Amino acid sequence: MKSNPDKPIVLTLHARRRMGLRGATQREVWETIRRGVRTPAKRGKWHSTLRFEGKTASPFTGASYNYKTVDVVFADELDQVVVLTVKTYFHNE
Repeated sequence: MKSNPDKPIVLTLHARRRMGLRGATQREVWETIRRGVRTPAKRGKWHSTLRFEGKTASPFTGASYNYKTVDVVFADELDQVVVLTVKTYFHNE
């Protein structure tokens, strides 16, 4: 099941904070929801993950990696998509 591309995407304060701490951009979150691999999460929520290619520095270590995987947890509501949290994983393979 994919979200209606016209539905607005709303970021909770928690999600915005996690994006900043974990090095995810708003564009990456939007793309992850729209094009990522979606799987069910707890309590009727969804995970969507998408791998981005390109040299990226980890906000945790400063080390440079070839890939960043963004994992978005969200609620797909009738009139909007509500992003609850955002996780990132930095890797070379």
